[in-house]
Amino acid sequence: MRRRTAVVIGSGPNGLAAAITLARAGHAVTVLEAAPRPGGALATEELTLPGFRHDTFSAVHPAAAASPVFARLPLGEHGLRWVHPEVCCAHPLGDRPGAALHRDLERTVSGLEALSPGDGERWRAFAAPLLDAFGALRAAMLTGFPPVAGGARLTWAVGPRRTAGLARVALMPAERLARELFRAPGARAWLYGLARHTDVPLDVAGSALGAVYLALLGHGSGWPSPEGGAGRLAAALVSHLESLGGVVRAGAPVTAIEVRGRRVTGVSLSSGDALDAVIVIADVMPRGFLRLTGGALPARYARALDRYRYGPATLKVDWALGVPIPWLDAAARAAGTVHLGGSEAEMRAGDGPFVLLGQQTLADPSRAPVGRHTAWAYTRGPAGRAWAAAAPAHVERIEAQVERHAPGFRDLILARHVMGPAELQARNENLVDGDVGGGSYAGGQLIFRPRPALIPYRTPVRGLYLGSAATYPGGGVHGVCGHAAAKVALADSRLQRL
Repeated sequence: MRRRTAVVIGSGPNGLAAAITLARAGHAVTVLEAAPRPGGALATEELTLPGFRHDTFSAVHPAAAASPVFARLPLGEHGLRWVHPEVCCAHPLGDRPGAALHRDLERTVSGLEALSPGDGERWRAFAAPLLDAFGALRAAMLTGFPPVAGGARLTWAVGPRRTAGLARVALMPAERLARELFRAPGARAWLYGLARHTDVPLDVAGSALGAVYLALLGHGSGWPSPEGGAGRLAAALVSHLESLGGVVRAGAPVTAIEVRGRRVTGVSLSSGDALDAVIVIADVMPRGFLRLTGGALPARYARALDRYRYGPATLKVDWALGVPIPWLDAAARAAGTVHLGGSEAEMRAGDGPFVLLGQQTLADPSRAPVGRHTAWAYTRGPAGRAWAAAAPAHVERIEAQVERHAPGFRDLILARHVMGPAELQARNENLVDGDVGGGSYAGGQLIFRPRPALIPYRTPVRGLYLGSAATYPGGGVHGVCGHAAAKVALADSRLQRL
């Protein structure tokens, strides 16, 4: 095949997936990354003390472990090894045990049954048939838009009735699904914790889908992390791309996407360099995409991107710890992820902060000096709030929430590192105002990203594509958005040569 030049802007998992897809099809690909190292939101750094390796952004990767895109790549040959915690995630309830998500369905069922007889059995009846067809399920969940082929495969595997039932869940609020499945308030709180990974309120349609999605991924492929840190996944993707002849240039900010006559011609860099390209795929958010394209996009399309809604802001704390966190809840002491929001009533009222906490060194001691540990946590809130001035108060609230469920936690802290929304965006421009989810999932943006379109990856400019988390299926480390954009680019390229 005659080699053609392609450029990918951004070296996050979507950008690298797009580049690999193009390189495997015979294109000469260059990936341009503004940051001094490739990987986007996949980074591991010594944020607190020497020897303590923290995941700067993304840390737990259920979607990556389940990703059909990554499953097709020989990443193990390039140094990637997944490490699974004993418990995927736990939701402690203060002075009494809560529910936990285990990779093993039966262990999860047993925990739910302990809270209220019948709750576990109802979860088994709901989840087991879908897990029996997990290959088809993940093909439907982690696919490009429109998800026709994956949906058809799932319907064939589980039947029209169960597929319709899953579609019904997609339109439900988490509160309604919780009432249908569970009698125990603690079990409902567990489901709410899963739902709170997105920004869709618990009483709003669409919030149930996020909870079910994460729970089924946990049962089907786990909630693992790369051994040594999230940066190892980025390194494996870069290594595989380079083995295919692709080039990754870090510290190379793109200042403009060049367009002539509604046709992309290449990109310009801050260094003054310019690269010609017949295909440009941008792993950037709509705000950055508009800046790079200037006035080259048609006004109607540009207005649609300008209306794209971003998710809540984030404040993240990383800790270096002397010993593991002394949770009162036994499941939390073995969990890679812990949801701290309290009881069902507290979760619904939103009185205290909902804290998502990770403790990867429990399963991967290579991330800290011998006998020491790392942990991280974040909480989210409205963008635009005066986060910098309020950061100390937010950190205090986060640590108080941990202390509530693990008395003595504060005494274990050797050092802490805090990043608010401004610091997160400064490190990664795709984290707009500290939005770590790739945009809001409320309303139509759950499905139609970044705007309603049959092929959301294609732009009105020939050869120019959008392949970031702002496109379907959205955020998470899975590479599907970039891969889907590259597949559309390849199909368009073949048609243009006919």
